[in-house]
Amino acid sequence: MAQRAVWLISHEPGTPLCGTVRFSRRYPTVEKRARVFNGTSYVPIPEDGPFLKALLFELRLLDDDKDFVESRDSCSHINKTSVYGLLVGGGELWPVVAFLKNNMIYACVPLVEQTLSPRPPLISISGISQSFELLFGIQDFLHLGQKNDTELNTKLNQLPDLLLQACPFGTLLDANLQNSLDSINFASVTHPQKQPAWKVGTYKGKPQVSISITEKVKSMQYDKQDIADTWQVVGAVTCKCDLEGIMPNVTISLSLPTNGSPLQDILVHPCVTSLDSAILTSSSIDAMDDSAFSGPYKFPFTPPLESFNLCYYTSQVPVPPILGFYQMKEEEIQVKITVNLKLHESVKNNFEFCEARIPFYNRGPITHVEYKVSFGQLEVFREKSLLIWIIGQKFPKSMEISLSGTVTFGAKSHEKQPFDEICIGGTAYLKLHFKILDYTLTGCYADQHSVQVFASGKPKISTHRKLISSDYYIWNSKAPAPITYGSLLLISHCFRDIHRLLYHP
Repeated sequence: MAQRAVWLISHEPGTPLCGTVRFSRRYPTVEKRARVFNGTSYVPIPEDGPFLKALLFELRLLDDDKDFVESRDSCSHINKTSVYGLLVGGGELWPVVAFLKNNMIYACVPLVEQTLSPRPPLISISGISQSFELLFGIQDFLHLGQKNDTELNTKLNQLPDLLLQACPFGTLLDANLQNSLDSINFASVTHPQKQPAWKVGTYKGKPQVSISITEKVKSMQYDKQDIADTWQVVGAVTCKCDLEGIMPNVTISLSLPTNGSPLQDILVHPCVTSLDSAILTSSSIDAMDDSAFSGPYKFPFTPPLESFNLCYYTSQVPVPPILGFYQMKEEEIQVKITVNLKLHESVKNNFEFCEARIPFYNRGPITHVEYKVSFGQLEVFREKSLLIWIIGQKFPKSMEISLSGTVTFGAKSHEKQPFDEICIGGTAYLKLHFKILDYTLTGCYADQHSVQVFASGKPKISTHRKLISSDYYIWNSKAPAPITYGSLLLISHCFRDIHRLLYHP
């Protein structure tokens, strides 16, 4: 007996959506079991928006829902069980246990350990009775002694931690959530705080919390039909918590916009005390689907004194921030180059710096350059056989820029000129270097108001984020693509990053 997902929805007549999802929790491990048990009749759990719309329609709670609908309103479909089927994503999600009480809709989807076609009798699905028990327990907890909306919001904020104890991995252990809350409070009172061995001292001074999100984007672009371009985002969340007390507790929530890319492969610092199972099971190895967990990502922890990396993550963004084309043709002691760069329209057009470096290996020094640039300026480093195209802080309104020219080389000197065993002949690349402040490619951000600090004094909370290029290569499209070199280069940097995570946190 287990639950695939749980929702709490406030019914708000007169608003555009007629309701708001106040709380939702998905259990990816149970979802994988449902995919196996249900077989071809499996319907994935939808995002909150489609689920909200389908549930309000089925419960007849939409303001403009006045027309007769045969599949819902006919006499043969009179519902006396509070178990519904919702039309979502081209299929019917069933069974959905839901009921309305005090303008709050309580809903969950139990696991059915068999195929859903034909529908098994409700009495044979043990998870349904557990669904009612869980929802009634949540209802009792929310409305027990509640006096105003502030108390309701406080209890809603406590639900994630309580469900970790009362319903771990979707399996209900205790429907009385007040017991879980009392046990948490009792443990904090009866066990006096001791100075942990890993914390050498305590902080004295003005309380403050600093959160910095840094994303690095890697890319290999070839502009070839037979070879796919690759890119990936690797993120790190760095924290510095200056808080008084032996064991202050902090909870930081990372959020994504509606169109944000889910975070995957999340690794956390040992000081993190608990995590939602959905955070741990989100992996880039699995194919992306509508059931991918998209936050908020909550990290409760007891911070060390020094600055530390709270977590690392990867993400599969749909497009790289800058699309590039690079072409180089050899003509005796000269090469002709053409470069086109395009900033994607979704990316913030405000760089701290942006430049393209074009190295020429295994050649003599640059003796002459003729070029035409549509934007920015070109710097020539003759002895290093290097061109640097300084783009600056903004792309033009068209978001597209170009560089073309002819580079002439002198006699080759093995002692001074750059040498590379891979970039021989027409095999060459352009490397982009850029940084964008107050921006992340995934859209990930830490809301100051969502940071919870349990320590003496009210701390000053500051948040920062930035996007940095890392191993961002655009290869010469005219030459045979150095796919082996490019792949090995990308893999080597991935292993380097993993090594740093494991041995130099």
